[in-house]
Amino acid sequence: EKVGSSVSGEKDSHKIIDVETSLALPPQGGGTRAGLFRTPISGGVQNATSAHSLPPPALAVRNLMEQVKDPIFSFSPLAIHTRNILAEPRCTLVVQIPGRSCLSNARATLFGDVYPLSENEQEWAHKQYMAKHHQGPSQQWGNFHYFRMQNISDIYFIGGFGTVAWINVNEYEALQPYKIAVDGGEKNLSEFNLELNAIFSNPLRELLSTESEVDDAAIISVDSKGIDIRVRQGAKFHVQRLAFEESLGVEALEEAKSSLWKVIEKGKVHNL
Repeated sequence: EKVGSSVSGEKDSHKIIDVETSLALPPQGGGTRAGLFRTPISGGVQNATSAHSLPPPALAVRNLMEQVKDPIFSFSPLAIHTRNILAEPRCTLVVQIPGRSCLSNARATLFGDVYPLSENEQEWAHKQYMAKHHQGPSQQWGNFHYFRMQNISDIYFIGGFGTVAWINVNEYEALQPYKIAVDGGEKNLSEFNLELNAIFSNPLRELLSTESEVDDAAIISVDSKGIDIRVRQGAKFHVQRLAFEESLGVEALEEAKSSLWKVIEKGKVHNL
C-alpha cells in the first residue's frame, strides 16, 4: 500500500495466501546479501585442501550439489512453511553427504529465495518428483505445488569438523563439476558408494588397521582426486582421505575402482 493511502487502516486478516496467484517471476541475479555474520576463517579448509589433495571448496560444493541434480520441493498450500515461504521467500537449503556422524561429513548451506515454479513447469516437476521418489497416492491429490530455489545469495561450506568457508557465489556458478560427478548416469554416486563399500570395505579396514585396530571403514564420497572414508574405532568416528595416484584425476566411476585397487595394493606393499 502507498504511504498515506486512504485504505491503510483496513484489516488484512481476510486475505488468503493463494499459490495459484503467487507464481510471480522472482528477482534476477545473486550475490551476497547483507546481514549475515561471517566468522573469520582460520585456514582449515585451505590447509586440508592442500594437505589431502581435495577439490577447492567452491568445486567441492559444486560436486556435492551435482548429486542432488535439480532440487525441487513439493509443498502443500495448507502447510505453515508454504505460507511462510510465499510471504517471505528467503530460505536456506542444507545438502550433505549421508552418514552417521553429520559433524564430520561434508555439507553445504545455500542461502537463497524459494519461489513456486511457473504453471507450465508444474507438470514437468511432478513427473520428475514421482520418478525419483516413487510416492504413493498422497502425491496424486493435486494439492501439492512445486518450488525451487531460484537464485542463490550466499553459500557456506563445511568440509568436515573445523574446515569451514564462505563460498563466492559467482565462482560457484562459473565452475563445472568433476566429470565423475556428472556422468554417473542412472548409477549416481550414492549408489556407487554402496557398490564400492561392498567391494572395498574389508580391504580398507585391513589397510587402515596396521597402526591401530579399525572396526569399520565405509566410503562416503568419491571424486576425481580420491575418496573419503568414515572410519569407526569403537564409538569414535573420523573421516580419512585416500588420494588417487593419477595426476589428472579419474573421470569415470569404473576407473575409480581400478585407481582404488592401486592405492590399496601400494599401501599393502608399503606396510609390509
